[in-house]
Amino acid sequence: MNPICSQVRVRVPATSANLGSGFDTVGLALDYHDELTFTLNPDPTDGVAHVFIHGEGEDTLPRDETHLVVSTFRRACATFGLGRLGFTLEATNNIPQARGMGSSAEAIVAGIAAAAAFAQPGELNRPAIFDMAAQIEGHPDNVAPAVFGGLTVSWDFATAEGVGSVAIPGGEPLHGGFHTVNYPVDPAITAAVFVPDYELSTEKARQALPKEVPHKDAVYNVSRVGLLPAAMNPVVLAQAEAQGGADALGGSPAGTGVSGAAGAAQVTPAAFATAAAQANALLFTATQDRLHQPYRTPLMPPSSELIELFRAKGYAAAVSGAGPCVLVLHYGNAREAIDQVAATQLASGHWRVLHLPINTKGVEIERR
Repeated sequence: MNPICSQVRVRVPATSANLGSGFDTVGLALDYHDELTFTLNPDPTDGVAHVFIHGEGEDTLPRDETHLVVSTFRRACATFGLGRLGFTLEATNNIPQARGMGSSAEAIVAGIAAAAAFAQPGELNRPAIFDMAAQIEGHPDNVAPAVFGGLTVSWDFATAEGVGSVAIPGGEPLHGGFHTVNYPVDPAITAAVFVPDYELSTEKARQALPKEVPHKDAVYNVSRVGLLPAAMNPVVLAQAEAQGGADALGGSPAGTGVSGAAGAAQVTPAAFATAAAQANALLFTATQDRLHQPYRTPLMPPSSELIELFRAKGYAAAVSGAGPCVLVLHYGNAREAIDQVAATQLASGHWRVLHLPINTKGVEIERR
């Protein structure tokens, strides 16, 4: 198969995994990107990858076939039937490396998306990109939001040996492997990411985790992670309250704003204001964790101290991914107040902060 174009530009968002309670399952896309341009070599016999890197990692990342973007692109090209292509990769990296902002997921998604764009016309097949990326990464929490944007909850569905899928009455078969659900995020939810001047490898962070955890700690996290979709979208709370009121009245009488048993309740401004007022308290609760952060504290004392500082003042703070970045989620504009809490850290020169909206688009491509 021949490529359908000569150049592809890819834009992939940074991501934050776990969000406290959702260890290895929850991810959030942030409006902060790496941008990569893949240009096919004019000489079809030149099968070499020429790599140019600007920004983060320009002094440390490899510039040959071992670069994660290049090796993933090669693998995806083989899957899509493109064969070995020679190309120039120019990467402008904004996402910090080894800090817990999804730099490896970004690289994997970028390589696959570029190969798909060279091979197939039209819109990206995002489910296929997600499936391949999750298999390469080994866990789906970062690749899911990088592909789809927004808030994602992902899981690995295991089937019995020799069974590829499970029949679901009234629906499509559920195949084995990685899956994800994408949840809407209110535009008023913002993320402040505090980036330290030290790194922490995901492998080292995983080695700090115990093989077993107390049952009560597992229950603790389950009760918190279930709150995240509502905490990230207060209108859900308002709709639930309106729906509950309609149900209490005995169905959907005129004027309740509910149309039929499966209808969505209309939300009044007063109901939404009430729900929004609950959003930060719910975010604070939803980001509590006992499964991974306590065990990783010795690996990143400055990050743990900053999280404790924010949580003592009621902010929803957590380790971003495996760390050492610190994520603070908030409903509404609290930029100055958040910076003030971390004023000492920011003044030390060892930390910087990124105030970011939530990305809702995921990976984007442009063909030329």
